[in-house]
Amino acid sequence: MRDPCIHSFITIIGSISVTEDGEGNITGVFLPNQNLPPMDERDSDILVEAEAQVNEYLSGRRTHFDLPLSIEGTGFRMAVLEAISDIPFGETRHYSDIAGLVGSPRAYRAVGTACAENPVPLIIPCHRVVPVTGIGRYAGGVSLKRRLLDMECERR
Repeated sequence: MRDPCIHSFITIIGSISVTEDGEGNITGVFLPNQNLPPMDERDSDILVEAEAQVNEYLSGRRTHFDLPLSIEGTGFRMAVLEAISDIPFGETRHYSDIAGLVGSPRAYRAVGTACAENPVPLIIPCHRVVPVTGIGRYAGGVSLKRRLLDMECERR
């Protein structure tokens, strides 16, 4: 077993960093302007693959990710992240839609919290979850969220 590590790379949306647990599982995706955890910068097979898949997604050649993940959370949070993972490329869902899908129709604010705490944005596409009244927030900023949604709609 190796120590956890981070790999950073430049994309068309700016610098992205991906972390792994040392056992070949992705644990985090950090979008431009996000603070990075203190870790050794190192390449690994899975981090190189993650970079390739992120670049394929951003260039329109990939509509979903196929990477091993190691993320933790409450049962509710994990159910929300799983429901978000099922949102098709180029489509959006409202926070209330996701709340209903996970069996807690009144928990739309908690869905928002689960989105905000998503450790692997892009891979689990929380940018596809929007409020009824607009676009909502995003870890990479509202302009990046809008850019990702527009990109997906154009390539659908």
